[in-house]
Amino acid sequence: MEFIAPCHFGLEAVLKKEILDLGYEIVSVEDGRVTFAGDENAVCRANVFLRTAERVLIKAGSFHAETFEELFQGTRGIAWENYIPKDGKFWVAKAASIKSRLFSPSDIQSIMKKAMVERLKTVYHQSWFAENGASFPVRVFLMKDEVVVGLDTTGESLHKRGYRKLTAKAPIAENLAAALIMLTPWQRDRILVDPFCGSGTFPIEAAMMAAHMAPGANRSFLAEEWAHIVPRKSWYRAMDEADAGVDRTIKPDIQGYDIDDKMVAVSRENARLAGVEDMIHFQRRSVEQLSHPKKYGFLITNPPYGERLEDKEALPGLYRMLGERYQALDSWSMYVISAWEQAEQYIGRKADKNRKIYNGMMKTYYYQFMGPRPPKRKAEQNAGGKREPFSPQI
Repeated sequence: MEFIAPCHFGLEAVLKKEILDLGYEIVSVEDGRVTFAGDENAVCRANVFLRTAERVLIKAGSFHAETFEELFQGTRGIAWENYIPKDGKFWVAKAASIKSRLFSPSDIQSIMKKAMVERLKTVYHQSWFAENGASFPVRVFLMKDEVVVGLDTTGESLHKRGYRKLTAKAPIAENLAAALIMLTPWQRDRILVDPFCGSGTFPIEAAMMAAHMAPGANRSFLAEEWAHIVPRKSWYRAMDEADAGVDRTIKPDIQGYDIDDKMVAVSRENARLAGVEDMIHFQRRSVEQLSHPKKYGFLITNPPYGERLEDKEALPGLYRMLGERYQALDSWSMYVISAWEQAEQYIGRKADKNRKIYNGMMKTYYYQFMGPRPPKRKAEQNAGGKREPFSPQI
């Protein structure tokens, strides 16, 4: 089978590496999604282990369509009976169209649903469907009149790990936070501090990575009900693999600070729900108090962007202070995601790298300030300089 894994625009390379690390072949990489090949076990393993994907779709078909008639015929030509049983509940959950003649999502959804019904009427020899069984939502992408149709195996987006019951005003999505950490050379034996931790997403995702905890291990997926496509034993195997991989002996140095006592309490509760509360130190601390005695640490953070006018007035001082406190940290690296165009100006230096990333519809920049590499330890030198492979920079 072929699978489609959508992701945030600008983070396709991170997701591609994750999929390769799971052992699957990449078919194509396009803006906002990666297509790969695998068997029915890939449905389970991709949903359970991928940190940066939005969801996992089975690619049901693709075709060219410039008219609604071509859309209807192309959709009816897909072998829906291979996926949807007689009692299946099916609908087109989302339609996205870019640079295509067909651009109305509601019309695309309506016509495709009719085409699916017509196909299944012919196959199942019935004129009406109760649709009271398992759910089979369909997602469709149109790009320059090329239609790609996928069956959603995930349900609720993969960024919903299940641990974040309480959030900050503008929380960063869990899968985006994970991808941004993966874009750094941070490893679990290095210090990580988020001085604007909000609901704790960066520290929690880092702790889960450090302990090799699968992001989807504590949630359910739509395709668990699709026993005719994915055997139950495949889900059991994926969950057993996830459980066996967890390292609970690790004691990383991960810290989260926030100026708001309530947010510190929220972060601690979310960390408890994620099972990593003993791996993170959360503390009420303002950015003016940011300091650390050790070298070669990492600041990874999502500071305020100034979405509201009254917040925007405080941004120059906030970013200036962040830059000053970073300057005082010896040999550290700093990674900042922000939609504020003047971030570098007030931080006080130009980023070594700057990556454009779309956080939903919002254009943001990932400013990367690189510190020096730490010296090799004697044990590493004796082993030929080898270190545990973890989150290499992309």
